Amino acid sequence: MESKSKDPLHGLTLQKIVETLVHYYGFDTLGELIPIKCFISNPTIKSSLTFLRKTDWARKKVEELYIKSIPKFS
Repeated sequence: MESKSKDPLHGLTLQKIVETLVHYYGFDTLGELIPIKCFISNPTIKSSLTFLRKTDWARKKVEELYIKSIPKFS
């Protein structure tokens, strides 16, 4: 028997999480939901990933939004 991880982020990269959120919400709404500069001022996936990889509190907010949004993606 294989044990399956209960972590909803298991196997997901930060890039995949950000791309999914941007695809679903767009940067405008994402910037309203998580008001950080990388989503508000000239946002790109690349600049967002650079910031989020260096800033744990912001990454945690993005991961929490992703987890809350999973039912919407289906």
